[in-house]
Amino acid sequence: MILFFISEPNTAFNTHFTDMAETCGHRPLFATQAARGRTAYRLYASSMLVGICLVLIYRATHAPEAGESGRWAWFGMLAAELWFSFYWIITQSVRWNPVYRTTFKDRLSQLDEAELPCVDIFVCTADPVAEPPAMVVSTVLSLMAYDYPSEKLSVYLSDDSGSELTFYAICEAAQFAKRWLPFCRRHRVEPRSPAAYFAGSAEASDDKEHSDMKNLFREMESRIEAVSILGKVPKEQKTHKGFSEWTSDMTSKNHPPVVQILIDSREENSVDIDGTVLPTLVYMAREKRPQHHHNFKAGAMNALLRVSSVISNSPIILNVDCDMYSNNSQSIRDALCFVMDEEQGHDVAFVQFPQGYENTTDNDLYANAFKAINYVELSGLDDLGGPLYIGTGCFHRRNTLCGTKYSTEYKEDWKRITKMEKKESVSILEDTAKSLATCIYEFNTQWGKEMGLKYGCAVEDVITGLIIHCRGWRSVYFNPERKGFLGASPTTLLQTLVQHKRWSEGNLQIVLSKYCPLFYGHGKLKLGHRMGYCIYGLWAANSIPTLFYLTIPSLFLLKGVSLFPEASSPWFAPFAYVAVAKNAFSLVESFVSGDTLVGWWNIQRMWMLKRTTSYLFATIDNMLALVGASKAAFVITAKVAEADDSAKRYEREVMEFGTTASAGVMFVIIGTMALINLACLVVGLQRAVVDQAFGGLLIQNAVCGLVVALNLPIYEAMFLRKDKGRMSSSTVFASAGLSVLACVLPVL
Repeated sequence: MILFFISEPNTAFNTHFTDMAETCGHRPLFATQAARGRTAYRLYASSMLVGICLVLIYRATHAPEAGESGRWAWFGMLAAELWFSFYWIITQSVRWNPVYRTTFKDRLSQLDEAELPCVDIFVCTADPVAEPPAMVVSTVLSLMAYDYPSEKLSVYLSDDSGSELTFYAICEAAQFAKRWLPFCRRHRVEPRSPAAYFAGSAEASDDKEHSDMKNLFREMESRIEAVSILGKVPKEQKTHKGFSEWTSDMTSKNHPPVVQILIDSREENSVDIDGTVLPTLVYMAREKRPQHHHNFKAGAMNALLRVSSVISNSPIILNVDCDMYSNNSQSIRDALCFVMDEEQGHDVAFVQFPQGYENTTDNDLYANAFKAINYVELSGLDDLGGPLYIGTGCFHRRNTLCGTKYSTEYKEDWKRITKMEKKESVSILEDTAKSLATCIYEFNTQWGKEMGLKYGCAVEDVITGLIIHCRGWRSVYFNPERKGFLGASPTTLLQTLVQHKRWSEGNLQIVLSKYCPLFYGHGKLKLGHRMGYCIYGLWAANSIPTLFYLTIPSLFLLKGVSLFPEASSPWFAPFAYVAVAKNAFSLVESFVSGDTLVGWWNIQRMWMLKRTTSYLFATIDNMLALVGASKAAFVITAKVAEADDSAKRYEREVMEFGTTASAGVMFVIIGTMALINLACLVVGLQRAVVDQAFGGLLIQNAVCGLVVALNLPIYEAMFLRKDKGRMSSSTVFASAGLSVLACVLPVL
């Protein structure tokens, strides 16, 4: 019924659309196709709305009388169901009319190469331990190797740790690029990350050039890893003049600005072994001082905007996280099809590619692939005004990041002369750029306010994208068959929960600020677009209703108090329909997005765990921040591989509960929830058999049983497993104590 969500581009539709456009004298660079089956989906959504309304009517009209047991719980259930109903309506905005894009790169290729715009590529790293330099180098090399005129590419690496280890690695990359880029062109290599390519390429292993290149890469990788393990760069390996910038008293939080142009495409000797010009390559470490707040990634991006403006000043900017390598050498050309289209591209501020991951398990153990979000929700936002800016894999017009508002008179001059074409020496450019990367440069300016990425929010990308949309621009979502970018997802439960805590905290922070999409976007954005932003802004707000719904009905099983209609009541039907239809829809949505049945089940488990831990703490932190008792802090999710035994458990899809101090409270909540529902289910089923009370408590037993089924890996980690990834004894004892206390109170 709802298989329309993932619809391949319709050739007949695109041909018809193209023919019409060409008749009007315009050859479009992209086409847009609406999803099929919208009528069927709208019938489903309408039936769900009727069912939800009946559930709320029952809850409002059948409340226990004053003094009856369960009255307060009944109204708590009503409040939770009202919230879930509201949130479900919010989520319909992005499912009402998804659209899918197709590009015509062949038409872009027909343009004179001189007409193609220059592109600046920003890569951000912040910690050489959590984000190993060897990984960063492969990402940078994949971006330098785009199928695009090299003289029009400038790659900037922002190193917020100011580490000479990372600088050494990027110097190695500059030398390796002279051989790697010609190799990629000759063999049409995909992907162009050497680490990814050589990890998965067995077909060319007998080719001498392939073997030689692989050996060169492994040697470079070994040198970088050796230096990383040593923790410093040996004096004999400091061959680049830039190492003179580092002094013995420099630390990651206290150092002057460093800007080094490692490859300058204007120089005659900046060529590869084939004599082709290399892309410009720049290393930047903005100034850090303990007394100055550095504004995390937003501050690094804004410094990159300024530094690049005096070196290359390209009209198009791509920003990529250091662990998200380019997986498709055509991505730049795909993005340009949207912004350079003469009829439809004038108001496109940015083109967002989805985040993809190469290390998710077959059944996506921790639900990090976001397939439904990537395939459904962002496509739905595309029809409403454009997807969110999600911080990586995004092509921006430089002007939109610098505060330009859209007007119908706006027209981009793709052939404009850039500052890179002027003849300043490298040393002068570096000195000028350093002055733009100091701590005090932004004082009494609009940087972080009206210019650049917005400061003061844990999800600086989302709030910046919202502001750009409210300035009149729209964005485009493009999800090609070959993914544009691939990275590494968290491989432990703790990493996943911490990451979602940061995301949900930042998104809720936006909703609770003056930038709340529903109000800030009023009169600027479509209602559906504002609702789409709120889907993610209200992630954290789902925590308390979910926690209530997963514990209170189960606890009232102990007293035999029913909070739902009996199975024989006609009011049972809407509860059953809403539950079955919603989960059936979720299952089909997962299937058409590429998930397996086990993968869908894992998504349901992680939905429960995130809402009761990550989102709960995100909500609490936001409440504390509102009263001035907490400040936002940026936490980097580790990109380095876990220990061997942990990695093996991840590959076998065994959940990781190896406890650290930061995981303790989250895991205690998870364990307590699991034990409460297990105890309540045992008592509830016993009461149903002994008292023959099958119908009155059927829904409560079903809800409790579902929670227990989802928690089976938790029980295994608490009582059966012996490996290091099991739940610690202290966490089990704490969870058991709290669950006993919770179960005793209702009985008393």
